Amino acid sequence: MTTVSIVASPRLHLAQRIREVAANTPAAYFGIVLGLSGLGGAWRAAALAWHLPTVVGEAVYVLAGAVWAVLVVLYALKALLAPDKLAVEAAHAVQCCFIGLAGVATMLVASGLIPYSAGAATVLFGLGFLFTLGFAVWRTGGLWQGGRDHGTTTAVLYLPTVAGSFVSATGASALGYQDWGQLAFGAGLFSWLAMESVLLHRLLTGPEKPVALRPTLGIQLAPAPVGAVAYLSVGGGAPDLFAHALIGYGLLQVLVLARLSPWIAKAGAVPGLWAFSFGATAMAMAPVRLVDHGDAGAVAVLAPVLFLAANGLVVGLTILTVALLLQGKMFAAPTAASQART
Repeated sequence: MTTVSIVASPRLHLAQRIREVAANTPAAYFGIVLGLSGLGGAWRAAALAWHLPTVVGEAVYVLAGAVWAVLVVLYALKALLAPDKLAVEAAHAVQCCFIGLAGVATMLVASGLIPYSAGAATVLFGLGFLFTLGFAVWRTGGLWQGGRDHGTTTAVLYLPTVAGSFVSATGASALGYQDWGQLAFGAGLFSWLAMESVLLHRLLTGPEKPVALRPTLGIQLAPAPVGAVAYLSVGGGAPDLFAHALIGYGLLQVLVLARLSPWIAKAGAVPGLWAFSFGATAMAMAPVRLVDHGDAGAVAVLAPVLFLAANGLVVGLTILTVALLLQGKMFAAPTAASQART
């Protein structure tokens, strides 16, 4: 074997491995960025309210940005090197909605940049917003045409319009565009209320949710607390009845999901459990922001408990993800059996 072939072989193997990893990168992994960014935002709020170390929140934002950058590169390579797999994902009744998370994650990373470079944050936020809006309009237009299997009605339907709109509202307000943020908040609020009844009808009257799809119920937690963070952002942050009501509804979701945890846990230790992270971190952030604005009632009692719980959840999910990476399970090609279950 020549020297050239010896050198070329590892490079060829590396290129093939990168291609395999990119091809098997689901858009759902952008949910990891949502959870990490949410925790970073919660720590920033806690630093203001309780004078906790600012370095923790900034470090978490750096980690979120690093994960985002890796996923953006991998997903771009997927579009270039495995367009057939991307097309299958985009056509899937459940998996397709996760594609919108690419834009949502980009806006959240932009929010982390604001204290360091408002200009760069504005550009990045604009790109994320345009992608999120375009995907939401495209996906919603497809949903309105009907013809869907009721079994595919899951909480992922919140992602294109509800998550995208609420995060747009929060980010726009942080950049100084509160009036645009208020428009986005309205889009998210009424999309959530309309979609909520559809999803609950499916849960109450449809067949039992398949095991592989049960972790998607974690997204059910997100609209109320994420909406609360958006509402506080566009409205100035002062405690009021509506802010408390949103947090109260989020608490109800927490209790119901806790009651269902053994049923959901049958899905096993899977990356899909990150679906709980964005709602959990927003559930922590909203009360802490209210405490910073002088709220001294029930929310002030709950805030430290929710903050600690969110930290524990994200740390646990991070450990799980590292373990799955070391075991080679994060980017493994799905088997025919797992695809059938999904």
